[in-house]
Amino acid sequence: MADRFKTTDGCEIAYTLHAGAGPDAPRIALVHSLALDRSIWDDIAQSLAKDTQVLTFDCRGHGRSGQPLTTYTPQLFARDLAELMDQVKWPSAIVGGCSMGGMVAQAFAIGYPQRTKGLVLVDTTAWYGADAPKAWRERGTTGKEKGMAALVEFQTGRWFGDAFRANEKATVERLVKVFLANNVDCYVKTCEMLGDGDLRAGLASIKVPTAVVVGEEDYATPVAMAEALHQAIAGSTLTVLPGGRHITPTEKPQDVAARIREVIQRSAAA
Repeated sequence: MADRFKTTDGCEIAYTLHAGAGPDAPRIALVHSLALDRSIWDDIAQSLAKDTQVLTFDCRGHGRSGQPLTTYTPQLFARDLAELMDQVKWPSAIVGGCSMGGMVAQAFAIGYPQRTKGLVLVDTTAWYGADAPKAWRERGTTGKEKGMAALVEFQTGRWFGDAFRANEKATVERLVKVFLANNVDCYVKTCEMLGDGDLRAGLASIKVPTAVVVGEEDYATPVAMAEALHQAIAGSTLTVLPGGRHITPTEKPQDVAARIREVIQRSAAA
């Protein structure tokens, strides 16, 4: 079921609820990466929906959701998710996120611990480093001054390994189309959010079953960043996916889905 709702500050959020598994099934909300949309989770949602309720959505400034030009923060995006969960009457869920979505998932777990049953952090980080504000603003400026098309080659090489790009051209082209459709001003705002984001201080408060997953060849959020998350979140697991790059939910959906299922099992046993 695809639908829309308005947040308390008036931003429309487009979402899909895969609820075929019934009301008592485990619930998982999945948050996408920068400048893409909920479709990065399509294969995983289809797999999980057999026995799990799955909620995917387009973050504000992305996809078919509203495009307000306010200051974006991981905490604001997490609040959008909390209000979306209210809309679909979910008191709590396992939350998963890829890249930007992983920062949002961390912010949700830190800000809404009672609503977080588990956490899946894919190709992500709590902090991009001391030079991040400058580097991310430069990327936003490139998009603004040269157009999103100027970033496509850079992005696709980061998203997927060489073999995937060669063998799955239709998938790559579909995501490039999503990327090019971005409102560039929203892209700039989101780049600023990622450059300024620093969730490290809250990681020790996360007590739910957590899986950290990273592509072996991810040079956007390298393995060292995943290791830092794993070390900071007590009881978390770390999986490095051979040959994976930065959008492993699309590149290696079966592997990521397996990690999600492990968190579902651990959450049920907790």
